[in-house]
This record gives sequence, structure tokens and C-alpha cells, in this order.
Amino acid sequence: MDKQAEFVLRTIEERDIRFVRLWFTDVLGTLKSVAIAPAELEGAFAEGIGFDGSAIEGFARVAESDMLAKPDPATFALLPWRSEGPGVARMFCDILTPDGAASYADPRYVLKRTLTKAANLGFNFYTHPEVEFYLFKESPVAGQVPIPVDQYGYFDNAPNGVGHDFRRQAIMMLEAMGISVEYSHHEGGPGQQEIDLRYADALTTADNLMTFRLVMQEVALEQGLFASFMPKPFRDHPGSGMHTHLSLFEGDRNAFFEAGAEYQLSKVARSFIAGLLAHAPEITAVTNQWVNSYKRLAGGAEAPSWICWGHNNRSALIRVPMYKPAKGNSTRIEFRSMDSACNPYLALALLLAAGLKGIEEGYELPDGAEDDVWGLSESERKAMGMKPLPASLDQAIEIMERSELVAETLGEHVFDFFLRNKQAEWEDFRRQVTQWELDRYLPRL
Repeated sequence: MDKQAEFVLRTIEERDIRFVRLWFTDVLGTLKSVAIAPAELEGAFAEGIGFDGSAIEGFARVAESDMLAKPDPATFALLPWRSEGPGVARMFCDILTPDGAASYADPRYVLKRTLTKAANLGFNFYTHPEVEFYLFKESPVAGQVPIPVDQYGYFDNAPNGVGHDFRRQAIMMLEAMGISVEYSHHEGGPGQQEIDLRYADALTTADNLMTFRLVMQEVALEQGLFASFMPKPFRDHPGSGMHTHLSLFEGDRNAFFEAGAEYQLSKVARSFIAGLLAHAPEITAVTNQWVNSYKRLAGGAEAPSWICWGHNNRSALIRVPMYKPAKGNSTRIEFRSMDSACNPYLALALLLAAGLKGIEEGYELPDGAEDDVWGLSESERKAMGMKPLPASLDQAIEIMERSELVAETLGEHVFDFFLRNKQAEWEDFRRQVTQWELDRYLPRL
């Protein structure tokens, strides 16, 4: 048994932890959990805990249903919202087949496999997400418009604001679990919040994001509120995105930084950006995986729908933040289309794979966009060589279906299941008769 596992076992005994929750996600990014007694943990570290994989979205067929969840001791943390009664802890798991091999259906393994590819090229992948979400006064009721907790806007410092209290409590819980927060503030929509997590390696970021979403929902429920990561809950207010900063390191050196280069961007960085631009349409079905995601991308403002990059340009798909003198290690890029309801393991794996493809193939970076992309006409955008992102989930899955990059990165099992699930979601959506249609057509047709 390794030292981390020994530390976990010792901590559980010393802190009188009675329940250990083992977490993992299905292919769509839904958090799954099984609680075990501390006495079972040593065996779980050695062999894993068996479960029925056929009952989990995208994991296994009935004929091959036996699977194992093996906890990763490096992800051990106490659950701070369980302050009363026996202590509770959690760990993320790797999913294995009965012979002990990694399961190709495990989203966490998809990311780990892509990170290994980057490591073989000499790179470590670091990410920093800015997570947006809405707070509502109560749980949603079918057929009713959700009521936001306030009517404040971007950076508003509201007296006795519900958002202040919520963010303070949520951040305290995140930090109690070892998740560092960089910034927090009220976002542009009524009741909309943003909390930015500190830079971390991509696997830690993905684990942190799954924890983050649960913490937000737990804190909201404790305060009689409801937190939602739905990409676009209101027609006339901003959607919830997850602008994510990306960089590659070679050891302690930022591989994106080159002193004296334009915007201080190295050849590696420029090719990485070019890879993201070239493959953006193929990966959009994963970075924006819900029918509702495309309502946000069509909404304008700071939600990108055209494929371009720009220096400090918040209307572009990829923004290169302003260079800070003497801070070469902070050189990074910001990918702006992803929303906070995606499966972070699959989304980060595809962002990395697209960027690495650009590096390996030596993609050339096109000219950057200096104008407000939303202020240009469609003909002006096309004249500048811009292409649109998919405008619907239907378009996105059609493009993804033809992508060798996505198929190779996700693996055949996840690729096929994800496509079939999203195609079914789109077909279900197509059959819906919306309130907009009833209001527009029923009186006159």
C-alpha cells in the first residue's frame, strides 16, 4: 500500500470518519456515489469496490456489467457540510474492469490517457476555470419561470446581498476541501454568480469542478435556494459559461511563453491555438453538450459563436490575455465557448488533444481578430476568414461524428455512446411544442 493510502486510513481513524463516499461520473458527467464503511477501505484500495456497470449511463452492456471503482487516495477530502453526526469523507475513483484494467468507459481515464500523451511529448497541462451559474429563490417547478435571488448585475456590491452570503459560505466549504478560489463576484444576469478556481493540473481541475457543482448545490439548499448550471435559463439575460484558461508547461517552464515574440506567445502556443481553432467545431458537442447550450452561444455579448482568436478580445472564441511583464509563467490562452454544465473530463481531454494536434502537425495560426466580432456583419466575418461554431446540438453531433480526433481521444466506447445519447436528446427536443410556438402561431394559424 502506498503512503497516500496509508495517510488516508490513518486520518479516517484519527478523525473518526464513519462513512467514505466513492465518487465517479458517467459519460454525461453526472456525479455517482457509493458509501462504504472505513473497514472496507483497505480492500477498496487494493482491489476496488464492485458495482453494476450496466446501470450507469454509457458504462457497460448487461452481459459485461461487472465493474470496479478503485478510490484515488490523492483525492481524499472531508465533506464540510456534514458537520453534525459522524464524519464523512470522499474520494474520486478510477473505474476498472474485473481483470483490473482501466475501463474505456471512464471519463476520468479518457482525460488521464490524453494527459499521458501530453507527458510523452514533454508537456504538463494546466487549467483555470471561471465558473458561472444562477441562484434561484426555490427549486424549479415545471411550467413556471424561475425566480432569481436578486436583480443585481456585473460586480454589483449589493447591501445585505444574498449572493455575498452564499459565495462566502461556498468558498469556505471549497477551501475546507483543499480547493483554492481566486476570485468571486456577481455576474451580469440577475442572481448570476461567478467563482474562479485557481490554476491546477487538468485532472485536479476536473475533479474540483465535479466537487464545485455539488458544493454550490449543497450550500444553496442549506440557504433555502437553488443553484443551477443550466447554460441559458433566461432568454434576455446572459448564459452561464465557463471561460477556461489553458497553458502547457515543460517542467517549471511555461511552454507558451517566448520573450520578445508577438504577445510573448511561443511557437508552441501559436500552434496550440491553431489546433483549437481548426478542431473547435468537432469538439463543440462535448464542450457544449446540451440542447440549451446553443441558446447561450447564439445570445451574443461575451458568448462566442465564430471561430477566431484575438489579443485581449472578449468577443473571440480564444482570447490571449494581456501579457504581464516579468511574469512569463502566467502566459496563457482563454477558451471561451465551454459552458459550466459540460463533462469536464471529456471537455478538457478534447481541448488538450486539439491543441496537441496543432503542435504535432505544425498548424499555422491565422491572423487575430481585433474588432468586436459581434459588431461585424456576417459577410464581414466571412471575408475575414471566420467560420461559425455549430449553431445547434444537431449540427455539433453531425460534425463530431466525422471527427477522427474526437473518436481517437474519447475512444470507441465513449464516442459511440455519447453520440447516440446526444442524437436521442436532439430527436426528443425536435418533437417538443414550445410556448413560443403556441404564442406565435396558435392565434393566427
